Amino acid sequence: MESLENVNRLLVDRFSSDSSTNQAIWRLSWSDDQLEKRRMNCTPEGIQLLHSEVFLVKKYPYIKSKWVLERLVVIPDFQQDELPVSKLSYEPIYTFDIFPSMQAILFIVDTVYAALGKKSMAKYVDPDTSEEVRQNRIKELHQELFGNETDVGDALAYKQGVTVPRNYGDE
Repeated sequence: MESLENVNRLLVDRFSSDSSTNQAIWRLSWSDDQLEKRRMNCTPEGIQLLHSEVFLVKKYPYIKSKWVLERLVVIPDFQQDELPVSKLSYEPIYTFDIFPSMQAILFIVDTVYAALGKKSMAKYVDPDTSEEVRQNRIKELHQELFGNETDVGDALAYKQGVTVPRNYGDE
């Protein structure tokens, strides 16, 4: 199992970081550890305020004890007042109950980019692409899938055939 630091380093190596703040574009974090400064009209305890104030609060109070794959995004102008500290914020993309494999993380990131039209999903590339090897592989697969099919077998499968017991006429 990889460590959290190693996963986040691999994400920076693969997907880079923001050029102005040097924050990673993608990161994996523990939901209970994330805090953010948020402008609120009431205290975290629920007491109503006359004027809004900025409080350090849990970022994901609705996500309990999970791993969160986050993406760094620009905060829209209409939400700048709510998150006054920065113009960038990590937003949750996917949550995991257990520590995820790097393969699962990369699949999700590739899927997000494909949905945005930025990159296509990685396609499987056959390492041996010679035509003869390809044709032999197709024949092998065809034999594995359909090798036992005969006219008699098909007739029996479609209930058009008649079976004769092995001991027929042995009386």
